[in-house]
Amino acid sequence: MLNQFFRLHDIPSDHHSNFKHLYFDIAWFGLLSGSAVNFLSVYITRIGGTGFEIGLISAMSAVVNLVLAIPAGKWLEKRDTSKAIFWTSVVYRIGFFPFIVLPILLSEESQIVAFILLTFFMSIPLTPLGVGFNALFAEVVPVEYRAHVAGIRNIMFALAYMLSSVASGYLLDTVSFPLGYQIVFAAGAIGAAMSSYHLYFVAPIHKGQTPPPPSIQPASPAPASSAARNFLSALRFDIWRSPFRNVLIGLFAFHASQYLPTPLFPLYNIRVLGLNDNNIGIGTALFYLTVLLGSTQLRRMAHRVGNKVLTGWSAALMALYPLFLAGSTNVWQYYGISLIGGLNFAMVSGVYANYMLDHIPPDDRQAHLAWYNIILNASILIGSLGGPVLGELMGLSAALLLIAVLRFLAGILILKWG
Repeated sequence: MLNQFFRLHDIPSDHHSNFKHLYFDIAWFGLLSGSAVNFLSVYITRIGGTGFEIGLISAMSAVVNLVLAIPAGKWLEKRDTSKAIFWTSVVYRIGFFPFIVLPILLSEESQIVAFILLTFFMSIPLTPLGVGFNALFAEVVPVEYRAHVAGIRNIMFALAYMLSSVASGYLLDTVSFPLGYQIVFAAGAIGAAMSSYHLYFVAPIHKGQTPPPPSIQPASPAPASSAARNFLSALRFDIWRSPFRNVLIGLFAFHASQYLPTPLFPLYNIRVLGLNDNNIGIGTALFYLTVLLGSTQLRRMAHRVGNKVLTGWSAALMALYPLFLAGSTNVWQYYGISLIGGLNFAMVSGVYANYMLDHIPPDDRQAHLAWYNIILNASILIGSLGGPVLGELMGLSAALLLIAVLRFLAGILILKWG
């Protein structure tokens, strides 16, 4: 029955185990994302957190990633990928278990500080996990099956996210505070643990031969000047004199404008619209419902207009979410905005990577992607901290309107010069 559900009948049996565990991994990760991750910023808002404090959670991850991405790649090169991914996932996801007890151990002010520090330390193993998982996926999924496996993983994630989001919102509205949040955090921690459990079984197939052990050279301390030269050599500054420069600038503007309102959304939803947790859970589920539906039309749209045009216009239309949210006054408008936002997000999130890859020489991807990783994390850092500043200076509604303009201009920038 599972083979039929996962459409494994046309796939060699050698790959069945890896594919099934990849599907269950992402389903449990969807539970984690729809529960603990989805409602963490809501919880921080309800205990008096500011937009700046919410933004710090994303900013911490961006700072760590900026510093550790290249060293993490070097570290992974000397290790068995599947084992490295499993253990980094375990170390990262252990951090979700303290979420369960913080509400009864610390004061509200101390909890906010603890959550920020936890996310900072969790970002350290998350960096090699993020860098290495794509490499593991490439090792265990042959190229002819990657679209198939990625498609089913997207469906599994969306379904798990929607179900856990709705269930978490309902539970939070029916169970006393903060016990409801402790249960939601516990559900997320279980999802994290089960996701890592399935990653343990994902490993490359070696037919008829024992794979050679990874070659690990004796470690010798390198002088600081040598380490600096190695870092700079990994960053090819000549790329900024190539046409790819415009792509990097356009994607920086796009990502920064996406992250600017992220710390403001929970503040606006709770303190202005007065939404309860059930409303937020349903709205999130509706958002991902249209993400799932929109994804089914992505290939046809990209084929019709091209990756650049679809990226530019869908990025520009992302302006509709903060624009409409700033003018909303009730929960039904919030639900409608969630449907529209999910549809636009499905388009841009599914196509911008292909737009970027269209402009990268196939034999020089590593250097170009290193720069993309830097501008991505720089934009997360600037957006996560800049959004709350705008909110404080202008007020939430005015800040959302300005961000809508910036999102539209980012899309036009990609269309005209990207």
